[in-house]
Amino acid sequence: MHDVVVVGAGPAGSRYARQAASRGLDVVVFEQGEIGKPLACSGHVSTDIWDFTEDARDELFQNEISGARFHTGGPGSQDHPFYKDEVISNVIDRVGLDKHLAGLARDAGADVREGHSVVGVTEDRDGVTVEVRGDDGVETHRAKMVAGCDGPKSRVRRELDLPEPDELLHGVLGFSDEVDHGDFVDVHLTVPRFFAWRIPRGEAGVEYGLAVPPGDDARGRFEEFVDGYGVETDRRCSGLIPIGPPKRVTGRRSFLVGDAAAQTKPFTGGGIRYGMTAADHAAREIDPGDPATLGEYERAWRDDLRQEIRLGHAVRAGYSAPEPIQKAGMKAFEGEIGVHMDRPTTLFSREQLAALFSRS
Repeated sequence: MHDVVVVGAGPAGSRYARQAASRGLDVVVFEQGEIGKPLACSGHVSTDIWDFTEDARDELFQNEISGARFHTGGPGSQDHPFYKDEVISNVIDRVGLDKHLAGLARDAGADVREGHSVVGVTEDRDGVTVEVRGDDGVETHRAKMVAGCDGPKSRVRRELDLPEPDELLHGVLGFSDEVDHGDFVDVHLTVPRFFAWRIPRGEAGVEYGLAVPPGDDARGRFEEFVDGYGVETDRRCSGLIPIGPPKRVTGRRSFLVGDAAAQTKPFTGGGIRYGMTAADHAAREIDPGDPATLGEYERAWRDDLRQEIRLGHAVRAGYSAPEPIQKAGMKAFEGEIGVHMDRPTTLFSREQLAALFSRS
């Protein structure tokens, strides 16, 4: 009988496993393939990422970013720069991050197993039963609780009939080999209800990507986008981006963390920091022997992230505003900013107000 079975060894799953194991819990983690692969997530993250790693900057770092150029048109269109006189974010080795975080979980005592696919999950009064297919066939594991950290199409969520995210966007990424040490990303508001992007990764090349609502032609729009930049991309990948956490991310003896719980930024789709923040709350609040503590987890992570997610939805609404309104808004606010890329509430911070007044 494990204390917790964790399904998924992405950032949220590995972070939870590390924190829970460090508290003395018996934790086993199942990842269906090789950790970090296939890649389905951007490597552009805030500098807060280093708060969740240990001595990993030299290993994972690729580039520094200090601003973004926003466009209402495609490549070559007029841009509106937003920047700081300091580093805002970093570009990192995204696969390497997953492997590093899984290593920290192992170091803390968690049993992390690659090549194990969860094929069944059931809850009962005393615990959960998790069926896992590995090299030796199907194994059955019992635990007091199960943590679903298995991404947008969470098997745990479906097996236990937990609520679905409000929305699933379709994202596409591609990479070119052009060396680019520039410190600005480019954001293009040219796709329905979201955006396309170009991120310089230093010696590692350039990342191109976009996301669109279900039913739109993500691959066709991506081809048009990179053609506008005149580049050839390889190592393409695609995946779903969950937006809008459901009203409930816990069951009788189960809880969701990260993309499985749609704990993401509505205005970018990024979920690394939000997912790991929620993982910390789960490790602090949930006692696997006491299902009543699942409610403490629900309250804790929502109290922490509710306002950020709510304001993130408001920011995203601007992507669908008529182009003249978009241009007027960007022209009014472009220049130096005091905003943190993970926290929309900093739009009302002293730093942001000072930056605005300094231009008046």
